[in-house]
Amino acid sequence: MKKHTYLAAALALLLALCALAGCGAKETPAPAGQDASPAEQNAAASGEETSKVADASQMTTVEDVGAEGQTPVPAAELVDGVYETAVDCSSSMFKIERCELTVADGAMTAKLTMSSTAYGYLFAGTAAEAAAADKPQYIEPVEENGVNTFVLPVDALDAPTACAAWSRNKELWYDRTLVFRSASLPLSAFKNVTTAASLGLADGQYTVSVALGGGSGRASVQSPAKLWIENGAATAEIIWSSANYDYMKVDGVQFDAEIADGHSTFAIPVAAFDRPLGVIADTTAMSQPHEIEYTLTFDAATIAP
Repeated sequence: MKKHTYLAAALALLLALCALAGCGAKETPAPAGQDASPAEQNAAASGEETSKVADASQMTTVEDVGAEGQTPVPAAELVDGVYETAVDCSSSMFKIERCELTVADGAMTAKLTMSSTAYGYLFAGTAAEAAAADKPQYIEPVEENGVNTFVLPVDALDAPTACAAWSRNKELWYDRTLVFRSASLPLSAFKNVTTAASLGLADGQYTVSVALGGGSGRASVQSPAKLWIENGAATAEIIWSSANYDYMKVDGVQFDAEIADGHSTFAIPVAAFDRPLGVIADTTAMSQPHEIEYTLTFDAATIAP
């Protein structure tokens, strides 16, 4: 009898220990969003968002766009209207065929015509922000004549604009940086334009500081430059750092170079001061002549006899 009593007690003790330890039981995970802690929910969401963003190894070469020291141009400085605008992009894979800038009621939008239908959405912000955003915040394409167009808000010209692009094929968000160039707009698009006439400059010869923008950054021009005023119109002498430029184009008009002492020299009109003026210079330094887009900015505060 004592033997049976001892066995029964040992069995009861074993069952009690198993119950306390969860012996043989399987743990059931908490349903997502219910019993999971806020920290666990945030970690899961963050992981899902990160998986939708292309990392550096999944991107082609990223280029710097925009020039250091550029002054952003907000909508308040522009006349309402629609303008063809040049735009630089940090990725050669993001091919923009055409950009149409609309300025209205103190705001700007850019209508981008893409060369393909590879992108399903754009987003005004970074790829990480796009992955975390809701679908109504995405910019959907509009098909026009077999190509896709997107309308993107623009805070300022000559300033980096963050843009994320959703790849249909890769199903990832890609970071892009766009710079809409004010130098590609006509002077009539600006509310305030500083000219030789508005400065009241008398006919004669002056000097003025000039800054070169664009290109590869290897070329330069002499500064200060000579400046002539005649009948209220300004002409500047532009002397390049090499003799490899055979002509320049300003507002579609071609000006040929004078080559001397290892420099290409041009006399070109100066339509305005204190803002980038778009010019084209043709270089013969490559295997074939090649036109390169530059900007010249003449600083009115430095004009001196």
